[in-house]
Amino acid sequence: MNTPIIPPFSDEAAKAAQRRLDSLAKVPGSLGKLEELAIQLAGITGKERPSFPHKGVVLFAADHDIALHGVSATGQEITTLQVRNFLGGGGTINAFCRNAGADLTVVDVGMKQDLDDVEGLVRRKVVHAARDFSEGPAMTRDEALACLQTGIDMAREAANRGVSLLAAGEMGIGNTSPSSAITAVLTGTPVEEVTGIGSGISPQKVQYKAELIRRGIERNQPDPADAVDVLAKVGGPEIGAMAGLMLGAAEQRIPVVVDGFIAGAAAAIAIGLHPGIRRMLVGSHASFEPGHRIIMHHIGIPTYLDLGLRLGEGTGAALLFPIIDASVRILTEMRTLEELGIAL
Repeated sequence: MNTPIIPPFSDEAAKAAQRRLDSLAKVPGSLGKLEELAIQLAGITGKERPSFPHKGVVLFAADHDIALHGVSATGQEITTLQVRNFLGGGGTINAFCRNAGADLTVVDVGMKQDLDDVEGLVRRKVVHAARDFSEGPAMTRDEALACLQTGIDMAREAANRGVSLLAAGEMGIGNTSPSSAITAVLTGTPVEEVTGIGSGISPQKVQYKAELIRRGIERNQPDPADAVDVLAKVGGPEIGAMAGLMLGAAEQRIPVVVDGFIAGAAAAIAIGLHPGIRRMLVGSHASFEPGHRIIMHHIGIPTYLDLGLRLGEGTGAALLFPIIDASVRILTEMRTLEELGIAL
């Protein structure tokens, strides 16, 4: 893996943004979390007054053979159908990207099928589905590193196109299972507490899902001190690529908005590889999945929305894009007390 050189969070730019916020014609701190968000974005970008005219969501698609145990409400064919849908503009993430004025890029990093007949798909396949990690490692270490590199490359390509704000999305039937496994391993939380209904399965199937995840952890013995080992043994291709996108974007000082549970697991992998990236990531929403709050608390990234979402795709992150625009407009468009001739 061509490891990115990640610049530090700019405390200087963050402090400059704080000083400007305090000088504006408003009650100090009256815009609450919007001010916190604006300060963080200044520190990530290194600019006192950042702006994000070109936004993008990069959605990584992959399959997971643990889904063959019936721990999802649908089969792997839905990954293929939804990717076709995204490329045709008919998905939830498409609607939310249009709402936010963001571009959508769809990347095949590990789908079981090869979609040679569709236009617009970025083909960077590393594996034809993650293997069933309840029986053995989901990927080899080299495959995991290749998935990370795919994400890094996509971030660099986005930067070359002028993208200034990114989110990582995903599509992969069964991918809450590896996310639960990663969360359990990295946080030490019992599997039952981080395993949810995913695509809408019954309580009995949730219990069976947890048993499979526990078996996979016991069989593979992933090392929580080695993020690549965790990713390879109980993770998945799109999770690795999302983590890579976060690393690659941080290298370019491009903020990455973290979506839901799968993105949270990816963020934990990225932070495990480079702890300094934590301050370069922006949380979006609190997923309905029980493991999401646990992993976000573990990595120390706050969220801003709580809408009961559990769809994935990058939808929650895309919903935050307009709020991000509002937060930085405070810095760029509001007048100061001095400019208004008000002395306190």
